[in-house]
Amino acid sequence: MTDHHTPHPPHGSDSSDTSDAEAGLRDRWHDTLVAARAGAEGPDPLPYAENLLARWAEPQRRYHTTAHLSTVLDRVDTLAGHADDVHAVRLAAWFHDAVYRPDRSENEERSAALAERALPEAGVPDAAVAEVARLVRLTVTHDPADGDRNGEVLCDADLAILAGGPQEYAAYAAQVREEYGFVPDEAFRAGRAAVLQQLLDLPRLFRTPYGAAEWEARARHNLATELELLTSSGPEIGTGTG
Repeated sequence: MTDHHTPHPPHGSDSSDTSDAEAGLRDRWHDTLVAARAGAEGPDPLPYAENLLARWAEPQRRYHTTAHLSTVLDRVDTLAGHADDVHAVRLAAWFHDAVYRPDRSENEERSAALAERALPEAGVPDAAVAEVARLVRLTVTHDPADGDRNGEVLCDADLAILAGGPQEYAAYAAQVREEYGFVPDEAFRAGRAAVLQQLLDLPRLFRTPYGAAEWEARARHNLATELELLTSSGPEIGTGTG
């Protein structure tokens, strides 16, 4: 990872809170990267953390910020016992939206390619790098194959916001609408409705036992409610997924 990014505090955040949160994320990155190396030597983890955190704090982001990264990592911790390789899942969480431009469609591919460049240099074995990149690409569809336990954990963690309470879900939806502020209302509503319907058409939104039990029903209620509002000329409330 050689390109430089200047960090920006996430929209509406207090700088001291942001600093504390980023310090915690740096520690989490260090521990995850060292564990993923499986005893191999490697360079200082800190520059990689700084590059990734700068990416997650870019000014075009409103939902896909370091707060989202932290939340996904927390959800991975909740689901860790289901994963076959939780270190790979955690690395994939770090990279899954590391490249994010709301006006482009290849974000997941570019994020996976970034992982494929950075992680070998950082000392991660080739097999683990390949798994991380595969998991990042899986977030295009959030539809892991049966038995893909790592994929199930990452996708469930990324989509867990859909099961938020009313205020949390409304804030998420509003933030993602801000990210798509360049899209006219009519086009946005049509595109967002298509995304919601695609999610609702999945046989299951959540594949882990915990996700299925704790998040599925509430997420489907939230998605169906938003879809109804978008298609009935009601108030506009959101776009995007995790």
